[in-house]
Amino acid sequence: MSKNSYEEGRLNLPFVGHCTFAKAPVCLDWERIDADVAILGAPNDMGTQWRSGARFGPRGIREASTLFSFGHAGAYDFEDDVMYLTREDVRMVDVGDADIVHTDMASSNANIELAVRKILAAGAMPVVLGGDHSIHAPVIKAFEGKGPIHILHIDAHLDFVDERHGVRYGHGNPLRRASEMDHIVGMTQLGIRNVSSSNRDDYAAARAAGSTVLSVRHVRELGAEGVLAQIPEAANYYITIDIDGFDPSIAPGTGTPSHGGFQYYEVLEIIQGLAKRSQGRIVGMDLVEVAPAYDPTGVTSILAAQLLMNSIGFIFHARAEARRG
Repeated sequence: MSKNSYEEGRLNLPFVGHCTFAKAPVCLDWERIDADVAILGAPNDMGTQWRSGARFGPRGIREASTLFSFGHAGAYDFEDDVMYLTREDVRMVDVGDADIVHTDMASSNANIELAVRKILAAGAMPVVLGGDHSIHAPVIKAFEGKGPIHILHIDAHLDFVDERHGVRYGHGNPLRRASEMDHIVGMTQLGIRNVSSSNRDDYAAARAAGSTVLSVRHVRELGAEGVLAQIPEAANYYITIDIDGFDPSIAPGTGTPSHGGFQYYEVLEIIQGLAKRSQGRIVGMDLVEVAPAYDPTGVTSILAAQLLMNSIGFIFHARAEARRG
């Protein structure tokens, strides 16, 4: 890398400037998105059953992402000997937030779905910052007609509740709602553990819908390569990550923490392996349930931002390598 590439322009340290994701340019005109990746906030936590606060997740993740935003023309990974997130590999914009109408879940979900449809219409990959996990249902609905899609779901909870007391779009329902969509052809659900809101029937329904369910201990027994072997070959993959899939020792800032969770590299290596597949393409991501108020140190938001930045780097480096042949 030339000396000038380090010295041109402003230093632009993490605490300087506007707080977009990775300090990416803002694009609030959703008819004019011109990028490979569009970051969208979905700050809705009306689906929570216990501790709210994930509505502030997009702000927290954006702020944390500035820590990783001042690489000069990319981020060098010495283990892989690769420059990720270069301008040649990926162009990223932050398109702001979907409008959330307090107490009106239907309108809020419609606004989230519309925003994702605009991103897809522009040819960009949506990366959506929640919000609680209920936001996954309208996000994945926006992919209607773009299947078949296999979902990789990382979470402490199965999120396959059908309906309770009329509630169909809470944060315990989104993977059940996704399974009902014609463009979803199966799921791999990782990290599911301990007591939760799902019962035996929900697990049976998930498996009947084509889901493979693996706990943290299953994942550790299999290793990353063994887990990847469990994920079917598919044309398209969508990744939904609940931050409580990680252990509370590294991700305390969430509404429903569950001990015995993943460590960072256990998840990252699976995502990197999926991104490297010659057949199949990761077409979108969401990361949900970051609630900054429960983590005054900020490490949960930093974990979320670091995971997303690396994932975007892996996905678009693999795409660029495929183009280069």
